[in-house]
Amino acid sequence: MKNPLKKLKQIIVNASAKSGEGHIPSAFSILDILWTLYDKILKIDPKNPRADDRDFFILSKGHASLGLYAVLAEKEFFPLSELENFGKFNSILGGHPDRNKVPGVEASTGSLGHGFPISAGVALGLKIKEKSNKVFVLIGDGECNEGTVWESALLASHHNLSNLCCIVDYNHSTDRALEMGDIAEKFKAFGWDSCVINGHDHEEIYNALIKKSDKPRAIIANTIKGYGAKSMENNPAWHHKSPSPEEFDILLEELS
Repeated sequence: MKNPLKKLKQIIVNASAKSGEGHIPSAFSILDILWTLYDKILKIDPKNPRADDRDFFILSKGHASLGLYAVLAEKEFFPLSELENFGKFNSILGGHPDRNKVPGVEASTGSLGHGFPISAGVALGLKIKEKSNKVFVLIGDGECNEGTVWESALLASHHNLSNLCCIVDYNHSTDRALEMGDIAEKFKAFGWDSCVINGHDHEEIYNALIKKSDKPRAIIANTIKGYGAKSMENNPAWHHKSPSPEEFDILLEELS
């Protein structure tokens, strides 16, 4: 079987090149996590994405939307051809995900620190209703600078939201912002179970996601920004940049 993620990375690069928009490195750093979630973990039907018994996934770091769009399209929530229109006027696929336009998107996110509180509220509502649905939220390590992240962590622990799992895309954005120290230990101090994994190893991702606990769970996923494109990896110049025609060809050659 061909590597599905290489195909999705090609689609992401192409969409960004055509639109002149998008955060390619952020999308690449979470792609392995997103694929494992939608391929192995989430209980959700692309034909009925708002079914009452579905699991919830919220991409709190909404600027990495291209990664989510590529996976949703590959899983047939909408046609893959929609990626050709990314960022265009009247397209359903904007720079940040819109729950009112994109099938499979649970929350409109963009400003950092907002998706995590939404996920905590969803998890609390489900617990009150005694529902078995699970809630997963993906945040960035830079996003952990936001106070709402830790307010939500405290609330989730207080209400013992064992149906909530937070995945931290630790791609070292905080190295250029406020140092966070040991994020796993911080979550533990807030009453969460936490673990640290390789965010590009599908087996490690899967095993962490299926782990059961009587507490909310935090998975600190060590990732590489721009993973799979050598000239882009850990290169701040690519944070919000679309490739030129020359760079486009180079990236396609590099992709793994």
